[in-house]
Amino acid sequence: MANDKEVTIYDIAKKLNISPATVSRGLQDHPAISKKTKKKIIEAVDKLGYRTNHFARNLRQQETKTIGVMVHELNSNFITSVLAGIEKVTTEAGYDLIIAHSSESMKKEAANAKNLFHKRVDGLIASLSFDTTNLDHFAPFKSKNVPLVFFDRVEQDGHNTVVIIDNAKCGYEATSHLIEQGCKRIAHITSSLQRNVYSQRFKGYKDALFDHELPFDKKLLIVADLSEAAAVASADKILAMKPRPDGLFITNDFVAAVVMRTLKEAGVKIPKDIAVVGFNNDAIGKLIEPQLTTINYPGKDIGEIAARHLINHLKGLGTLQQTNTIIVRSDLIVRKSSLKKGR
Repeated sequence: MANDKEVTIYDIAKKLNISPATVSRGLQDHPAISKKTKKKIIEAVDKLGYRTNHFARNLRQQETKTIGVMVHELNSNFITSVLAGIEKVTTEAGYDLIIAHSSESMKKEAANAKNLFHKRVDGLIASLSFDTTNLDHFAPFKSKNVPLVFFDRVEQDGHNTVVIIDNAKCGYEATSHLIEQGCKRIAHITSSLQRNVYSQRFKGYKDALFDHELPFDKKLLIVADLSEAAAVASADKILAMKPRPDGLFITNDFVAAVVMRTLKEAGVKIPKDIAVVGFNNDAIGKLIEPQLTTINYPGKDIGEIAARHLINHLKGLGTLQQTNTIIVRSDLIVRKSSLKKGR
């Protein structure tokens, strides 16, 4: 099979009927090579799956001892804890990490994927950006049998190994807790419903309302990004509502903290006027007043599990199944921000 043999510049030269030296110069963007020829070379590279030789010594052993990690952001306690879990397992196994982040951009995510592919990582662990609409940029890894594990933000299409929590269950528990505290009008502040984590939490929110015979009001759904400015704007929307919600299920602890601060500055008492539940169990939840009720999202465990599955596969100790969905346990942590009735 073609996938069993590494493509070389000689294969590209033969296909294009040009010299290997021309291919090499074209890949280095040499000014002596015409734009037309460079374009043909790049097209052939993409079609044949050629990978630039960055680690020749290791490649004689068909491995680079590196694992690629692609995340959607780095300024996140959750992602930091996931990376800590990955690093713990990979270091013990003798692998280095190459970390890339997409800044919530599919375009940058695709560029990162291409870069890691050409760096010949032995495996890839990835979490998708907000606007990723397909996984085409991961196809080269599959064509070369480079193992992939997705975590947190994933496509649950049965074609990849994914490590997640039961986001729908968590959304249901968070909303049910607010209802049990006497909340009747619960708003949900979330992010892109295109991503599984937010769509599933939203599903859990709606299911809890239905099971407790409370109507779903689309006016109480606020979809925004996870920035401080967006959180302030969401809080302003809550303040402008008539009647105001008496409960908030917010899909991110940082956003929840900013919303709480903004509401308190406007004279809203938490949880007496509005009870709040966040998500992630970030450190900020214990620093704000009142302390934030939240869903524990065990990032370090997720990182360790994802890395262990990948390393075991590389060492021949396990096989990554296409339909392998690994669900990590998570639970509700009750603190003062939601306790209208007391403990």
